[in-house]
Amino acid sequence: MSQPIEFDTARLRLRQWLPSDRQPFAKMSADPKVMEFFPALMDRQTSDTMADRCQALIAERGWGLWVAERKDDAQFIGFVGLHIPTVDLPFNPCVEIGWRIAAEFWRQGYATEAAFGALAVGFERLELPEIVSFTALINHRSQAVMERLGMRRSSEHFIHPAVDVNSPLAKHCLYKLSREQWIRACNAKRSNGDDDQGSLGKAYSMV
Repeated sequence: MSQPIEFDTARLRLRQWLPSDRQPFAKMSADPKVMEFFPALMDRQTSDTMADRCQALIAERGWGLWVAERKDDAQFIGFVGLHIPTVDLPFNPCVEIGWRIAAEFWRQGYATEAAFGALAVGFERLELPEIVSFTALINHRSQAVMERLGMRRSSEHFIHPAVDVNSPLAKHCLYKLSREQWIRACNAKRSNGDDDQGSLGKAYSMV
């Protein structure tokens, strides 16, 4: 068992799961707007099972898909973090970064802010050589977040093995970011005197 990594960004706390997170997570995972680019909505049992799994993986590894909550009111807004996919993807083995944010908190920069912090954990504390992200080709919102994170889109698409091949969600795009690219971007920000709390490596603090 590893001591769970938890961290802060300018506005958010990324932490281990608690029993009180189950209800807002289930509500979010049953929202058709949030789940638009997933194969199906989650019922309460499926949602609780996923939350339990996320909690167990953080307890085991020290990192994973963290709960994201606002620091000013401790409100659950979703999850953001790092994960080792269990499905047979063409680019395995890998570590992916992912997020799911409740609809009422969209368009406020929370996913990008929290994801920068997660990337910092992955590259600076865990020293991962590369982090990937992927989504359905039609999910332009998530692709926009990946691009804001500085991730680079691969020229090749793939069919997600867990999605029906006839589904419009089957064809996925892949984004990548290496540790070397992250370090170069962070150094460039620092050399330019960029203290923006949303910029690379600046938006988080370890605890």
